[in-house]
Amino acid sequence: DLVMRFYDPQGGAVKVDGIDLRDLELKSYRRQIGVVPQDPVLMKGTLAYNIGYGCRGMTKASLERAAKMAGIYDFIMTLPRGFDTEVGERGVTLSGGQRQRVAIARAVVRDPRILIMDEATSSLDALVEQQVQEAMHNAMEGRTSIVIAHRLSTVQNSDAIMVLDHGRIIERGTHDDLIAQKGTYYQLYTGA
Repeated sequence: DLVMRFYDPQGGAVKVDGIDLRDLELKSYRRQIGVVPQDPVLMKGTLAYNIGYGCRGMTKASLERAAKMAGIYDFIMTLPRGFDTEVGERGVTLSGGQRQRVAIARAVVRDPRILIMDEATSSLDALVEQQVQEAMHNAMEGRTSIVIAHRLSTVQNSDAIMVLDHGRIIERGTHDDLIAQKGTYYQLYTGA
């Protein structure tokens, strides 16, 4: 919420490229952010509509690029109407993993500089989680990405992992650093 600037911090500042978010034009800044929520909201309409939602002048090439990056393109091409396939209210015709990959495609279709993945794999089984993690990895390449997760497998390959406790950062480092510290992350990871 702070990165999206739904709230301003009560103390300190949230900065992007060294600039306080309060000094940026909000609408322009938010256009630079893509979000993949825990429970993606899909609307009644086509896959193209759901991927391109909120984007003016969406081209077929940008839809296809986003779908490929999200690992949903091949599935879409198996459908008789392709991108023109109706998904139903809340995406009822799609599996959980397919809905997540559509949400990833929607988040990257505008080529945002910042990508926020908020518990994007929490409701998926292990096999589908692995497929969605692959799509997440593709989507995060070349972007500043913030991954919020309880499943440590989702953050294991991150450049920096921050362990929060009651809203405070209590540990910070790579997966290997945090394992070596044998603190909270280590306990969560090993089940100790």
